Amino acid sequence: MNLDENIESVVDTCATLHSNASRLTCDPSTASKSSNFLFVFLLGQLLHGVGGTPLYTLGTAHIDDSVSTEKSSLYIGIGTGMSVLGPAFGYILGGQLLDIYIDVNRISKVPLMPDDPRWLGAWWIGFLLCWILAWCLVLPLTCFPKHLPGTTKIKLEKISQAHSGEASKAFAQANFGHSFKDFFAVLQMLLKNPVFMSLVIAGTTEAMVITGFVTFMPKFIENQFGLTASLAAILGGAVLIPGAFIGQIIGGLIITKLKLQCRNVIRMSAATCILSLLCALVFVFAQCSNQPFAGANQDYNLNSTAENIDLVAPCNKDCNCIRSYFNPVCGANHVQYFSACYAGCSNASITDGILVYPNCSCIQQDGSTFAAQEGKCGSSCDKMPLFMGFFLAAVIFTFMTSTPITTSVLRCVPDNQRSFSLGIQWLFVRILGTIPGPILFGTVIDMSCILWNKNECGVQGACWTYDNPKMAHLITAIGTVAKVISIVALATASFLYRPPKITEGIEKTADQPLQRWKFWAKTKS
Repeated sequence: MNLDENIESVVDTCATLHSNASRLTCDPSTASKSSNFLFVFLLGQLLHGVGGTPLYTLGTAHIDDSVSTEKSSLYIGIGTGMSVLGPAFGYILGGQLLDIYIDVNRISKVPLMPDDPRWLGAWWIGFLLCWILAWCLVLPLTCFPKHLPGTTKIKLEKISQAHSGEASKAFAQANFGHSFKDFFAVLQMLLKNPVFMSLVIAGTTEAMVITGFVTFMPKFIENQFGLTASLAAILGGAVLIPGAFIGQIIGGLIITKLKLQCRNVIRMSAATCILSLLCALVFVFAQCSNQPFAGANQDYNLNSTAENIDLVAPCNKDCNCIRSYFNPVCGANHVQYFSACYAGCSNASITDGILVYPNCSCIQQDGSTFAAQEGKCGSSCDKMPLFMGFFLAAVIFTFMTSTPITTSVLRCVPDNQRSFSLGIQWLFVRILGTIPGPILFGTVIDMSCILWNKNECGVQGACWTYDNPKMAHLITAIGTVAKVISIVALATASFLYRPPKITEGIEKTADQPLQRWKFWAKTKS
């Protein structure tokens, strides 16, 4: 069946682009206008951080004030579990929205499908829904009292586990730290607290790993296993939702059930961090080989070690193909080509609803009825079940580390400085963790790119294809370094921690399940 007139106008065959290539001109003003929208996104992120940060500082301290020490970790785990449940759920919803074209009120004349690399999903719908839901929660949050019923009694029953250092003596002074003029004095004392700073370093590196993996895991899955962007986002969310939530809940539950004191909570963080590192090393073993791509990772003679690998070859040099028009086709030889034009295809037709190219000068047909068909070649890598299983375990152990670190920060500082200490921790986490994390991971992923998009002005755009083994190795390397720093920082915090004398006897016995009942019997008698 022949192509109709509308479809034929956009088919990128050699003959078609030969006559249209001269029409494409460079317009630098287009790129400059588009770059201005970056500041709108930066402003949105700034406002999002201003509104959301108090929930992680004041909200966590409010939970810790309102419940007993034994149950505090469980409630904090539930609260932080919900905070990661939302973004993970957003991956699933966002994956569905990406199947909707970005211009929902416009019918495109170009026959694009969600698996087409030129497809743009309706990403903005999710932001609109979250804006509406956030305003619906304003009134319930304003109804919360300053202190919940029974908070005063709970505070009187608590015993401080703050690190017993030289700086901690100043906090014992009456009303110290309640005035704004004590701000810099309190800040200096917290920065001199070695246990607190070690926990801050561990929390920062963990946040760097979490934000980096959460941001780019769908891209990793998409490229390693040859999936669409929407399906990769759904699979990433399907792992993050149960893994993050279960990890946070289990971390808080273990602390609550075993009634762990501060030092053993820190040791638990180090243990779960080691386990998450061992699970994350599966990235090296679950990597997939590169899909053969003519002109990108091998030449048109299927030689991957050729000295000069370029999209332009003798078989397509007279086609005047457009480099910025990425429309991949899969050849009958299971090799992917940048477009039908770069494959040397002269005409096209539709067979069983699929756009196929019968004659392509760059492809040896080997008796096939067609030389190429639209779309990327399917991946033959069968390591995805192994990868997803270990990735789930790594997510669980990683988020099991988060709750103990937060609990340790609340325990190693004086009670009247818990909110301020969380604010300082989140300041470091944001500046040195969640902000540079995606930038660092994005830079590492860009280093594995083997084919960049370049427009008519020669400006570099998005990456069309990556080196899969190199991407896996680089991500594993940066994740391993960050995890090792976390482990060293947690081990340092455990070694330097000195409990107050009033809780020293409790710590030696309450963290040992076999002796806990002896300590309880002794205190009763």
